[in-house]
Amino acid sequence: MTTATSPASLASSPVPSPGSASASSRLLRCAAPDPDARVRLVCFPHAGGSAAFFRDWGAALPGIEVHAVCYPGRAERIAEPPSTDLRQLAHEIADAVAELADRPVALFGHSMGAPVALETAAALEARGIDPVRLFASGSRNAPYPPSGDGSDTDDEDTDDAAVIEHLLTLGGTDPELAADPEFQELVLPYVRADGRAFRTYVPRPDLSVRCPVTTVNGDADADADLRPWAELTRGGLREHEMPGDHFYLVPAPPHALIRQALIRQAPAAAPATAG
Repeated sequence: MTTATSPASLASSPVPSPGSASASSRLLRCAAPDPDARVRLVCFPHAGGSAAFFRDWGAALPGIEVHAVCYPGRAERIAEPPSTDLRQLAHEIADAVAELADRPVALFGHSMGAPVALETAAALEARGIDPVRLFASGSRNAPYPPSGDGSDTDDEDTDDAAVIEHLLTLGGTDPELAADPEFQELVLPYVRADGRAFRTYVPRPDLSVRCPVTTVNGDADADADLRPWAELTRGGLREHEMPGDHFYLVPAPPHALIRQALIRQAPAAAPATAG
């Protein structure tokens, strides 16, 4: 189980207008709307992460409209309790993503975000909406780790200093920021909650999606999520490695890989109609 946050996770995201009531406006953030996009990419943050982690991706992916998931318990959803059930969270996210399905939709999940994206894909497919691809970042194609291997240590039994040290070991967290008591007071509650939800998540034995999957990992990542992706997809599996550790995508996001995979297979967007 991997939990981590980053400085970008704390940056504020655009706050929806008071009249916004749709699932997509509450759960998704789009920093760079693109009415001519050929495909929409929905990004799922890591444990302890927020939608702001992906705020610059839209500008870097022409032709792809990027939407980032805002988990409860942080940013503008700070007043809501964090999720304790990844499958339930995924079904709520699927409600929001379904509103975007007038264009092809792809999913990108990093670390904990990968199984949340998987469950979201399954929920969408059950509604007749087929994502064109699922990118599982920070997650390797491998058997599930055996129970009792130490990955199920309860964060409630770990003091704050140890949790912060774990975040620093993973990478993606600025040490000076991590030492700030206000940062710790704000972040540690949802980092612990995400860790519990990730740790207690048990996929259904028959879980499998139709959409193709691409795994993307840092070549020096010793903390990757392990999941039998070859068995979890019926649409084919591609595996890629990038230079770096668990947060390889902070200095070098896999934008070229995403564009190559999506733009080549997505049809041209139909022109918007006046209504």
